[in-house]
Amino acid sequence: MGNATEWFDYGVYAATAGYLTDAFFPGELGTIGTMLGFAVSFVLRPLGGMVWGPLGDRIGRKAVLATTILLMAAATGVIGLLPTHASIGVLAPIMLITLRVVQGFSTGGEYGGAATYLAECATDSKRGFLGSFLEFGTLGGFVGGNATVLACQLAIGSDAMHDWGWRIPFLLAIPLGLTGWYLRSKLAESPVFDEVAEHKHPPGGLRAVLTTYRRETLTLAGLVVALNVVNYTLLTYQPTYLQNTIGMGESTTTAMMLVGQLVMMLVLPFFGKLSDHVGRRPMWLFSLLGLAVMALPMYWLMGQGTAWAITGFIVLGLLYVPQLSTISSTFPAIFPTHVRYAGFALGYNVSTAAFGGTAPLINEAAIESTGWSLFPAAYMVGASLIGLVAWNFLRETAGTSLRGTEVPDAGEPVPSVQKEAPPAQPAY
Repeated sequence: MGNATEWFDYGVYAATAGYLTDAFFPGELGTIGTMLGFAVSFVLRPLGGMVWGPLGDRIGRKAVLATTILLMAAATGVIGLLPTHASIGVLAPIMLITLRVVQGFSTGGEYGGAATYLAECATDSKRGFLGSFLEFGTLGGFVGGNATVLACQLAIGSDAMHDWGWRIPFLLAIPLGLTGWYLRSKLAESPVFDEVAEHKHPPGGLRAVLTTYRRETLTLAGLVVALNVVNYTLLTYQPTYLQNTIGMGESTTTAMMLVGQLVMMLVLPFFGKLSDHVGRRPMWLFSLLGLAVMALPMYWLMGQGTAWAITGFIVLGLLYVPQLSTISSTFPAIFPTHVRYAGFALGYNVSTAAFGGTAPLINEAAIESTGWSLFPAAYMVGASLIGLVAWNFLRETAGTSLRGTEVPDAGEPVPSVQKEAPPAQPAY
């Protein structure tokens, strides 16, 4: 629920990109300005990860998660109150970008903390299945954002949406954020964190991540390049692409995104459960190879009409789900407990800032400068190839305990049917 609230903003921003362009970035380069507003929120994500990650390893996962959601909801809600460029000129986009930076800072501690918390609370044999519900929440936020915008479009019409209706979805983030904060404040602390905190353990923090766990950090960062270029191209930039490049209507685009994301949500838990049986590495290999092969054909198919656009989007979405469904079970397990939050937050957010948040901006700029409408597909192929390099260094961790201060490593192939093993004595 909390993660859905965090990502509701990203769904709303993507679905209202056209309205935001008119309100804050009028002129020939308006769409580029809007995509820059999206990308700039990622500038402070690494800094947020450097602050929230070590803090979460020191004081606990729960307190940080409750704080980040309040920051995110407040910044999102204020966007719905901003004056436009027509009212105050260049100050309007400056204020929008400032709020996006605040959102990026809070998100720098959000995702790593939520994934870490879920992974540490789940049983070892069901970590993939239970962890997939974090991404169920992520897509729920995207779907909620798109559905809210679509409902507003149908209820008040395009003219009213351009005038003032675009504000409504952003304002809804305030009650959603308060709900998420209340739920998170009632959580118990992660038992894996509590267990390590009670014993003497090796030093944590960013220095330990960058010196002792460089391999793990680089492996995570490489996988995130593939993960987030696809994510922010397919789930965030896609509405702009379909409207500007394919010429699809506003409501049709929003409805198409809604259908595709709902299909992805429905299959997420099944892929998560499958990873508990076959392992995380096979899931990632299938997804990375599938996207590298199918991205260009599917983007070409999207240009052949609305029905084909829906088909292409769903195919790519289903190929992406094996990555998406196993983030919460794969990434936290790369690091030991005393640096898990910091390592996840640093590796994930630096890579996301460089390659994920900039994906819409790069895609739009490349299409405008070259006229090649298939560039987003080529970008996804390149990112998937980088992910395949990182995949070679990924340890298999399905069914492995996350307790203690040693790097989790299953060591052997995961059997097709797992039984819950007695808990191993952890090292501190």
